Amino acid sequence: MEKIKNYAGQLVFGLDIGTRSIVGTVGYKDGDGFVVVAQKVKEHDTRAMLDGQIHDIEKVGATISYVKEALEEEIGRRLAEVCIAAAGRVLETVTSHAEMEFEDEHLVTKEDVYTLNSVAVEKAYESFIKENKSRQKFYCVGNSVICYYLNDFHIGNLENHKARKISVDLIATFLPDEVVDGLNKAVELAGLQVANMTLEPIAAIQVAIPERYRLLNIALVDVGAGTSDISITRDGSIIAYGMIPKAGDCLTEQIALHCLTDFQMAENIKRDSTRGDVVGYEDIMGLKQTIETREIDELLRPVLEEMTGLVSDKIKELNGGKSVSAVFVVGGGGKVNGYTRMLADKLGIQPERVAIRGAEVMQKIEFMDTAIEKDSLLVTPVGICLNFYEQNNNFVFVSFNGQKVKLYDNKHLTVTDAAIQAKFPNDGFFPKRGKELEFTVDGKKKIVRGEVGDGAVITLNGKPANIHSAIKKDDIIEVQESTAGTPARMEIGQLTEFKGTLVLEINGKRVILPKFASVNGVLQSEYYEIQSGDSIEFLNYYTVEQILKFMDLSVKDHRRYYVNNAVADLGTRVYENFTVTMEDTEGIAILDSYDDLNDEMEEETDAITNESGRSESSFLERSRRIPSDEGEKQQEEGVSISATATVNPVQQVQPQASRQMIVVVNQSPVVLKGKAKYIFVDVFDFISFDLSKPQGAIVTTLNGKPAQFMEELHDGDVLEIYWRTI
Repeated sequence: MEKIKNYAGQLVFGLDIGTRSIVGTVGYKDGDGFVVVAQKVKEHDTRAMLDGQIHDIEKVGATISYVKEALEEEIGRRLAEVCIAAAGRVLETVTSHAEMEFEDEHLVTKEDVYTLNSVAVEKAYESFIKENKSRQKFYCVGNSVICYYLNDFHIGNLENHKARKISVDLIATFLPDEVVDGLNKAVELAGLQVANMTLEPIAAIQVAIPERYRLLNIALVDVGAGTSDISITRDGSIIAYGMIPKAGDCLTEQIALHCLTDFQMAENIKRDSTRGDVVGYEDIMGLKQTIETREIDELLRPVLEEMTGLVSDKIKELNGGKSVSAVFVVGGGGKVNGYTRMLADKLGIQPERVAIRGAEVMQKIEFMDTAIEKDSLLVTPVGICLNFYEQNNNFVFVSFNGQKVKLYDNKHLTVTDAAIQAKFPNDGFFPKRGKELEFTVDGKKKIVRGEVGDGAVITLNGKPANIHSAIKKDDIIEVQESTAGTPARMEIGQLTEFKGTLVLEINGKRVILPKFASVNGVLQSEYYEIQSGDSIEFLNYYTVEQILKFMDLSVKDHRRYYVNNAVADLGTRVYENFTVTMEDTEGIAILDSYDDLNDEMEEETDAITNESGRSESSFLERSRRIPSDEGEKQQEEGVSISATATVNPVQQVQPQASRQMIVVVNQSPVVLKGKAKYIFVDVFDFISFDLSKPQGAIVTTLNGKPAQFMEELHDGDVLEIYWRTI
């Protein structure tokens, strides 16, 4: 490489990666003009590209490397960044509108205009993604302003005007992911990074149709090798872009078939046919041949008819169903004899209004190499460089959790933008609640929320960041996804509806009854852990029959019942502070007849109870005297046996040293009485549980945890006792 050279401006490197050849241009802006410092052209050795789409990335990358190295040698500098333009078989456009309002009159700055355009591009992208029904992923590869508005009135340039409201109509263009990624990968293989990407018709129009002509309804057609790129101007703006996958290569293929040559020889024949009356060539047999230009024109007429018909239809479609006033044609494919005349005929306009444009539109383009002829072939390559000044850095690449992500650079990118492009889950940033608990209480739906987990841990280039942190090219973003908290938990006793007990007067004595909830039809204590879907009911009454069962009184012994001194039956409801009178057949109050029996039971309990503890053997000996027909039946069936609670009558009067306690055993309430303190083993004095015929290992739990016989009990404890089959 020669000694580093100095230039009057910042050098811009542009590549026109065409289907037939790659043109590299290096230059700088000089006022309204552009100075081309160096330009190199290299045709593909094989058909590595078709219809604007890269088919062999490595071969295209190698050709780019050749052009890059040749330019570096000439300009005496290393080239690291490049501007490129995309073509392709599928092009989509979206028109969008964006507005910005200010509280007071505001002097519009260049930054305001840039922000307004960026908002319009983002809206276009969102609209396109919403409407795109295919599974293909598209990228926005360029945009053009159709019209600016100042306080809702049309204006050519917003900058430096005072406004309360500014707005824009803008057209954005989109190409499939494979087209864009193929171009980027080929450029990377050549050791370059993309500084700017645009669309080929956008690049071409930068040169071919200056702003002073855009008031007119003009079409620009860039006829390349693989695609014919189209753009339309009207009322001072570019209003539409289009593309058809048919261009110069279709003509070349027709010549190759007719003349029996390879593709490259046919390409030479096509070019030479525009310069003379007879063209010489060599066929695949090695024979020297000649063909008249007139014969080539006749050969290509059907293909040209089809091609110009497609271009004409697309122009009319983009122009609202009507023809344009004039057409500028650039690119090599448009030079073929008869192309402009046929296109004019299809559009229904005068032939002289469809013309090849080259030197006529490149008056402000200066080539330092004076040997280079200003030609229609060079319009797009120069336009790619000029577009750098219009839309710098369309795309940037960042790393998100190790994944390379490509983003449209609107100068306001954040961690969130990268996350969306990387398909990071929306809820991955924010703390998640544990699973909620849904149930009903007395028919009303209740929801208990789970605990809140931890938010995502975000780092940007190794430093703490958040979702709003600004990002730029080559940033490294790492996100540890947020976590969920513990699931919701609640016991019945925590519900506001839970009130604990129900106080009644039975045969003149105050009796306290536990108020257990009904869960899915089964009585549960306050320690029951609610499950999702549970139906919980709190009954503020007992029926007479429920009172009898709770007090372990036989229905057969009773004949008459009174509630609040009114005759009642077994189904009569008894509410808080109601009085209940129960008499036997002789009119004797039932509870009175049980007093002596209860006293005897208390004396027996005191006699056999040692408050310092009791041995398991004495407990087992006592339990053998308790009948358990149900247990024997379950034993025969080979299933686990659960205890059936048998509750003694509750009385207000107790021995001075003892106290009454209510616990829940195997989901049934049990009243403990006769002692000042109770331990787990005492429960067996108040329930029927047959230990005479063991069914395996006995399991005992207290409030959901394994329990020992000597553990102290407290009011409201929940116990489970059952056999576990070994």
